[in-house]
Amino acid sequence: MVTAELAVAIPALVAVLLLALAAVGHGIDTIRCADAARTSARVLARGEHAGTARAAAVAQAPQGASVDTVATTVAGLPAVRVTVTAPGSPALRAIGVPGPSSTSTAVTESTEVPGAR
Repeated sequence: MVTAELAVAIPALVAVLLLALAAVGHGIDTIRCADAARTSARVLARGEHAGTARAAAVAQAPQGASVDTVATTVAGLPAVRVTVTAPGSPALRAIGVPGPSSTSTAVTESTEVPGAR
């Protein structure tokens, strides 16, 4: 009797443990996506080259993450929006959880000196 119960309980326990570990990894990857998006947005806002910003984002993002940048405006000021999306854990994708993603927006710095002609 006990053998049959253990045969059901042990795989269920392993599945719960794997999902818990995947959830922790998802949280870590979400933080890494946020850091990568914020760093890339700051680099672009300072007026540096897009390749430099992308390299900064890829260095901090989880492996396999995509980096998308869009020029936008915030309160009428020119800005840049960076979104970093990672593929996420296959275990969590199997149950419908989307991959970690984060977006950061930064107003670009003006290269003109006020009052200069």
